Parts: sequence; structure tokens; C-alpha cells
Amino acid sequence: MSAATDSLANDLRTACGARLALHVSGAEEITAEVASADLLAVAQLLRDAPALQFAMLIDVAGVDYLDYGRTEWQTEQATGTGFSRGVNRSAAHTLRGDRRYAVAYQLLSLTRNRRLRLRTWCEAGEDPAIDSVTGIWASAAWFEREAFDLFGILFRGHPDLRRLLTDYGFIGHPFRKDFPLIGNVEVRYDPDLKRVVYEPVTIEPRTLVPRVIRHDNRYDAALLGHPGGAAGGAGG
Repeated sequence: MSAATDSLANDLRTACGARLALHVSGAEEITAEVASADLLAVAQLLRDAPALQFAMLIDVAGVDYLDYGRTEWQTEQATGTGFSRGVNRSAAHTLRGDRRYAVAYQLLSLTRNRRLRLRTWCEAGEDPAIDSVTGIWASAAWFEREAFDLFGILFRGHPDLRRLLTDYGFIGHPFRKDFPLIGNVEVRYDPDLKRVVYEPVTIEPRTLVPRVIRHDNRYDAALLGHPGGAAGGAGG
């Protein structure tokens, strides 16, 4: 780890102790994981501890780990023709363990010029739930409403937990991995009834084809600067 990353990790351990599990990415970014029961206490420390002072909450995002780690597309070994690039829609959804939904908080300390990602897992159950941090960071109010709307995560103690982006009467949560890509209903204006009506979706589902990654020797680093390579100049 770099000196700055190591210093932040030490300050986090000193302030929060064993309640935080720290993970460092290759980009020298620290993700601190906290149990849902300790979320509010740890969030208070992150904001108020003199060595930390994460006074600004930049973003709150829900995460759905359904099918995490499973790939359906052949992007590296796909053939040029045929159906090898098709998605396997018959496969059942998979879930590692009993933890599906998490919430990630992006924090900034203006005083210390530091950034931190805080992650906690929602309590398992039919309706994922977690405590609201609006009492610690007021900016969480809109972010938590967005995560509630799109993922169905309930934030206990939120002062006004309503949908934010979807329409009135919308059923389901569109960012969940098992929500159909074409949705459940479509909306149109009925000139006879003179109002907006909801109807079953009439769009035919189709298989999306992703970009296939193919190696091109024109961009091979070993050829750059050599005659015939991408960086080789064409003689006059």
C-alpha cells in the first residue's frame, strides 16, 4: 500500500477497531465493510473522529449480488458466426450464501483530502432493510429514496421514504437482477378514455448481443514502433 492508503487504514482501525473490515483494491482505494448492526455507530465515528472527518456523503448506491460472478456471455472465445454469443436464459438465478443486497456509501473528507467507500449488507428477508444515515449525513435523504425505488431497500428511520424516479403505481424495482428488461407494463394515452392507461407489455423479448473482444495486432504493444506496426509510418 502507498503511504497515504496505509495512513488512512491505520486511522480507521484506531477509530473503529474490529467493527470495520478493510479491503484495498489495486487502485489503492479502501473499502470498509461494516455489519448492519454497527452501521450508525461507525458512521458517526467516520464523521466526527478528528483523524477521519468524513463530513461529506457523496453518494449512496444499492447493489444486487444475485448471479454475482456468473458470466453468460462468451466475449473472448466467441466464434464469428452462429449462436455461441447468445445468452443462456434457461439458467436459474444463483446466490452465494444468504446475502443478496448491499448498500455502498461514498465518503469524502475535505479536511483530510481522503475518500472512503463504506459497504454494509442488508438484513436478509423478503424485504431488504438497513438503518437510514440521514441523521448523520442529511444528503442521504434523496440517495436512499433512489435506492428504495430502484432496489426495494427499506431504510429504517428515513423521514420521507417514497419512490423518486418511477411513476405512481409502479410495480417492482427495476434495478433488481431478476426484474425483466422489458418491464411488466407499458403506458400510453387513451384518447377515448382521455387518460393514461397501463397495459401488459407488447414488446417481444430478444437476445442482446454484446461486443465481442478480439485481439487486433494493429494495437499490439510489441509491434508499436516496428515496420508494419500501427506506429510505423507509411513511406512517401
